[in-house]
Amino acid sequence: MNKFSAKVLTKTAVIAALYALCTLLFAPISYGAIQFRISESLCILSFFYPEAIFGLTIGCFIANLFGNGPLDILLGTLATLIASFLSFIVAKRIKNSLTKFIVCSLFPIIINAVLVPFTFLILTELKALYLISSLQVLFGQAVVIFTLGAFLYAIIEKSEKHLNKRI
Repeated sequence: MNKFSAKVLTKTAVIAALYALCTLLFAPISYGAIQFRISESLCILSFFYPEAIFGLTIGCFIANLFGNGPLDILLGTLATLIASFLSFIVAKRIKNSLTKFIVCSLFPIIINAVLVPFTFLILTELKALYLISSLQVLFGQAVVIFTLGAFLYAIIEKSEKHLNKRI
């Protein structure tokens, strides 16, 4: 299979557009110290599809252009790239569906909780609040991924099993 086929590029572009659109549509809750970025539920796509790694990363980059400045663009995008890549690699190795969901969900939750707070701290110069900011990002990520992401995961998991039975 060609790694840069029209199908692969289209999937990547659709994922990027969905991520950016969801972030911008829900902008009031997508940015800030306590954020519930609905688009982060799409991180579970990287558990299934390699195209999601770059799609999520590009979508995050675009969404962060409207965020908290250059550091947000850099660190937020980097967090998404790392989390998506690790999720994809680990998901291929875990067979149990529930274990896969829980383990792979931890990557975007923890990596964002570690990297994203730096963007708030430099903006406010309140370095003593790193732990609080990390917990806020962790909370927002966990809520979105373990609710909307779980729902999306269940739908994709079921459709993938159904598709595999037919093939």
